[in-house]
Amino acid sequence: MSRRVLVVDDEKLIVKGIRFSLEQDGMEVDCAYDGEEALKLAKENAYDMILLDIMLPKHDGFEVCQQIREFSDVPIVMLTARNDDMDKILGLEYGADDYITKPFNILEVKARIKAIMRRTGKRGSSQVNDKVIVKGSMKIDCESRRVVIGEREINLTAKEFDLLELLAMNPNKVYSRENLLNIVWGYEYPGDARTVDVHIRRLREKIETNPSDPKYVYTKWGVGYYFRG
Repeated sequence: MSRRVLVVDDEKLIVKGIRFSLEQDGMEVDCAYDGEEALKLAKENAYDMILLDIMLPKHDGFEVCQQIREFSDVPIVMLTARNDDMDKILGLEYGADDYITKPFNILEVKARIKAIMRRTGKRGSSQVNDKVIVKGSMKIDCESRRVVIGEREINLTAKEFDLLELLAMNPNKVYSRENLLNIVWGYEYPGDARTVDVHIRRLREKIETNPSDPKYVYTKWGVGYYFRG
């Protein structure tokens, strides 16, 4: 079954180039040129990936990302025109999984998309094992990728779930930021350790009653993070 990608950018030449290149690889590509259109398409269709520019008319990429995260955990890659760390960190804060800086090489874009799709594709095939992790009032269902605390379902992004699942399946094992970056994002990921810190903070805000005094995901100072078994 072909993968379906939504490309969102107000620069039509960029959209045309990305669309042509992805279609050459057998992907189905929809395009949007402003934030409003992007949200409409994201609500109406099931995508395997969304490439989302930050500078957009009507709603900027941060707003679009934040709103999509209210109803979907589809992988989102932000396209940023500036090599600005704040843009990258903000994108991750709003729920993006990755970012690519313009001007980019289309081969890099395709490699990044394929890497993310390989990891999301493996979820369906390798985790058909009814694996359920229970810790206190938290239940993590690895097959359906759902997290429930008490009676409440927690809406995690794809990367937040990947982090929680890895840590919870290996309780009390301390993972350095670099290890987490390599395992969850992939060895080819060009980002830095702050990406992990941002995602851990967002994860704690969702699963911990008091994020500054966590019950589940702990910090080993100077080393990394672990799940208390």
